[in-house]
Amino acid sequence: MRGRPRIWRNLADVPADFGPCATTIGNFDGVHVGHQTLIWNTVEIARARGWKPALLTFNPHPAKVVAPDRAPKIIMTLDQRAEVMGAIGIEEILMLPFTAEVSHWTPEEFVKTVLVDAMKVRAVLVGEDFRFGHKQTGDTTILAELGVKYGFEVDPIRPVNVRRVRVSSSLVRQTVSAGRVNHACRLLGRPFALEGSVVKGHGVGAKQTVPTLNLQPLTEVWPADGVYVSRTHNLDSGQVWNSITNVGNRPTFDGQGTSIETYLLEPLTGPPPDRLRVEFLWRVREERKFPSAADLKAQILRDVAVAQKYFHRVTRKGRMAN
Repeated sequence: MRGRPRIWRNLADVPADFGPCATTIGNFDGVHVGHQTLIWNTVEIARARGWKPALLTFNPHPAKVVAPDRAPKIIMTLDQRAEVMGAIGIEEILMLPFTAEVSHWTPEEFVKTVLVDAMKVRAVLVGEDFRFGHKQTGDTTILAELGVKYGFEVDPIRPVNVRRVRVSSSLVRQTVSAGRVNHACRLLGRPFALEGSVVKGHGVGAKQTVPTLNLQPLTEVWPADGVYVSRTHNLDSGQVWNSITNVGNRPTFDGQGTSIETYLLEPLTGPPPDRLRVEFLWRVREERKFPSAADLKAQILRDVAVAQKYFHRVTRKGRMAN
C-alpha cells in the first residue's frame, strides 16, 4: 500500500508546494471502479510528466448546500475515501469547504481561485458529464477553454460500465440498500464495508443466543435488513476474523431501531476491539422473527455453517488460482 496523502481542508492552508500537479475533481463517494479509473489516469499522467498526482473534492457534498432535501446519504467518510485514494497513488488532496459563497462562483472564478492559484494544475481529468460553477453552468468544453487560457490540459474520461450499466455512487447506494452486496463488490472493486465504534448491545445475545460485537457505523448507507457472510477487521490491532453479521431490528426480541451485530467465527483473543471494519460479502437470508430465542440460536448456527462453507469455497478457489 502506498503512503497516506497530504490532506488540506481549507483553501487558505494550501502550501506553495502543492503543485505542479495533475488532478481529478469530484465527490468520489464510495470510490467505485469509475472513480478509480479517473484516479489511476491522473496518477499515470502525473508520474509521466514529473508532477504530483492530486485530487480535489468537497466538504460537505455540494447538494447539502444547494439542495439539502436532495442530498444523498454518504457511503464513506472523507477520511475513508482518502485512505483508498492514497492506496491508488494520490499524494495531495484538497477537501474544499463547499459554502454558499463557493456555490456562487462562476466557472472561471472556480478555476482561477482553486485550480490555478492554489493547486497549480497542469492537467485536469474529469468525467465526460462533469459540471461546475454557479448553477452548474460550466462543463468540459468550458473547462477546456479555461485550460487554454490558464495553461493546463483537460482530459474527459468515459464512464465505466459493469454488466452494461454505468457505475455511479447512486447505483452503489441502491445496490447496497437492496442487500446485493456481492454485486456492490463488483461496482466498488472491493467489498462494501462499514466502519465505526463497538457499542454496548442489549445483552440478549450473550445470554440467550450467541455473543456479538455491535457496530455503530460512521456513515449512512447500510445493507438491507438480513444476515450476511462478513469479514471483520480490528482497526487498531489489524486482526481479522471471518464472521456473520445481522442487520436489522431484532424482531424476535421486539427490538427498536436498526442494529448491526457481528458474530465472529473464530475465538476472540485479547481485549475486545474498540473499532471495527465489517466487510459484507454475501447475503444469506432476510431477517425474520422466530418463535423463541432457542429457535433463533438454532438458525444462527445454521447461518454459521453456511458462512463456513462460503469461506472454505473461497479459500479453495484461491489455492486453485495459485
